[in-house]
Amino acid sequence: MAGWRQGAMVGNAAIIRDVLRFKSNMDSGMFAPAQLAAAHALALGQDWFDQLNAVYREREARVYALMDALDCSYDPDSVGMFVWGKVPDQVRDGYELSDKILYENDVFITPGGIFGSRGDRYIRISLCAPVSTFDAALERLKTTAAIKS
Repeated sequence: MAGWRQGAMVGNAAIIRDVLRFKSNMDSGMFAPAQLAAAHALALGQDWFDQLNAVYREREARVYALMDALDCSYDPDSVGMFVWGKVPDQVRDGYELSDKILYENDVFITPGGIFGSRGDRYIRISLCAPVSTFDAALERLKTTAAIKS
């Protein structure tokens, strides 16, 4: 469900009633299974969240290793489902780096420019893939071509 959003509103009952009346005329509401999944997730214990956070920390470490292999700079204190890396100065833009590693290493990494011109000097890697995918990409980068050229 990457890209799907869940939300909740709390506050004064009269204001919430007005917002709900307005929204009922503006959209059809959230997909019911997504609502049920969100409600279930909110009822899970802290252990579930701790385990999930550990999975994402492991994925993040692998993505940082990929960024390091590509000589991209990144902010290890950023948060979210994606890691953005600034491409090295000797590389024109994220498109050039993405093309290079795709054609030379069979690894696809999203060029930041597809999200707008402010992303031109960046690449973006999602944390939603399994660790094995990141490991395979890193192995391809190490064995098929020297990236830091």
